[in-house]
Amino acid sequence: MRNLVQARFLRRYKRFFADCRLADGREVVAHCPNTGSMKTLLGEGRRAWLRPSDDPRRKLAWTLVFLEVERGERALIDTALPNRIVAEAVLAAAVPELPAPRGLRREPRLASGGRVDLFLEPAAEDHPGTWVEIKNVTMRSARVENRADFPDAVTSRGARHLDELRALAEAGERALQFFLLGRGDCDRVGLAREIDPAYAAALQRARDAGVEFLAYDLDLAEGLIRLGRRVPIDLD
Repeated sequence: MRNLVQARFLRRYKRFFADCRLADGREVVAHCPNTGSMKTLLGEGRRAWLRPSDDPRRKLAWTLVFLEVERGERALIDTALPNRIVAEAVLAAAVPELPAPRGLRREPRLASGGRVDLFLEPAAEDHPGTWVEIKNVTMRSARVENRADFPDAVTSRGARHLDELRALAEAGERALQFFLLGRGDCDRVGLAREIDPAYAAALQRARDAGVEFLAYDLDLAEGLIRLGRRVPIDLD
């Protein structure tokens, strides 16, 4: 994304709003796509990267895409991007663990009524399709240096997603939880058991049932936002 505008983050409020100061001194209100706790991300004066829009139908002309974190790196705030980033990488055969599919369905509905982020249709009839749930990981770990942990708040929705993946695995389907490491100052992903023990328990049930876990970081070089390299996951 080469059209991002740099600003300074001032404050976030009512979950959806972020006040930022542009380089010319103007204060603008940006849409904050991340409605979670954003633990370890918020701090007045941090650099922010905003995406402008000239769509007259939008209530806010700016969207908060990145916030600065340690060592001058960036953390991905725009929660609309992770699914697209992963889907594009899979279709480009850039994820060896997920061979390029014949087709890709976004947010397919399950028989239970729930949804999963992606379904990768098998390239050959004798190969299974793959159900993929994607989580953006942006909270710096309080316990392990250079690690980002998930979740950053209690998430019954996240536990439900794991239970849905577990049910698919128990039915003989290939199911995978994809953690996107969304901050550049960390090099691995971990589990925040202390924040949400119920999520940790759901994850263990999913592992026992055969759900796979995979984590990649972001490549932000040359003004692009794309999938980077595989990184380790600490789930024990």
